[in-house]
Amino acid sequence: MSASTLARPPGALLLLRSSQLWYLTAALGQLAFVWFIVAHYWRSTLAGDLAAWNDKPLIKGYVAGDTGGNLVFAVHVLLAAIMTLGGLLQLLPQVRSRIPALHRWNGRVFLATAFVLALGGLWLVWGRATWLSLVSTVPLTINALLILAFGGIAWRCARDRRFEAHRRWALRTFMVANGVWFLRVAMMGWVVLNQGPRGLTGDMSGPIDLMLQFGCYLLPLGVLELYFRAQRAATATLRRAVVALIVLMTAVMAAGIFGTVALMWGPYM
Repeated sequence: MSASTLARPPGALLLLRSSQLWYLTAALGQLAFVWFIVAHYWRSTLAGDLAAWNDKPLIKGYVAGDTGGNLVFAVHVLLAAIMTLGGLLQLLPQVRSRIPALHRWNGRVFLATAFVLALGGLWLVWGRATWLSLVSTVPLTINALLILAFGGIAWRCARDRRFEAHRRWALRTFMVANGVWFLRVAMMGWVVLNQGPRGLTGDMSGPIDLMLQFGCYLLPLGVLELYFRAQRAATATLRRAVVALIVLMTAVMAAGIFGTVALMWGPYM
């Protein structure tokens, strides 16, 4: 046993391992998402077959004659793959410690793409009316505003060299910036665990729909705050409780990733 292991407070190693398990599981699901975006949207866009976007269920994808809306949608989807990869790379401690220049520049790219996606998402919702019900626009709008707010604070903390605060706000930004991914996984996880779309409605306005739409970023944020508290806790009790919670959430996320790959992204894998 190494000296560093002996120096860890009780439960700290389990907390670290649970966060690594969560990251590896999320990374597999997000890489599958990136592959789907490249295989379906990038390929059809580069081929000039924009109508092929609509081969997958969309609220409003390609619309004939809507040049501006189609352009914003294309940029939105294509940048999503870049932001997702950048976020995964940014969370690797090996990159942060061994290649700090890459960490800094990748962080700038991640924040820039997250800002563009948030602003583009707001325009798509309110300027292009990309929604199934008016009530479903509320969680989407809040999600976009949180991306802008958290990302701005993370950038300011890095500029001021307040690196511990920057780390916390960057992780919060990662959670809200991946809200759309979490929503897909949450919906498919709900379908898998309930053996069908029980409680889900066609216009995303029901209580289960709204629970998933708000929960797709509020729940990851809540677990993250508990993780921060567990890191600072004086005793092992909270750390072990948070470890159990993270393992449970990772298992639920894995079920959602399985369902999403099987039901939505499978033909492109």
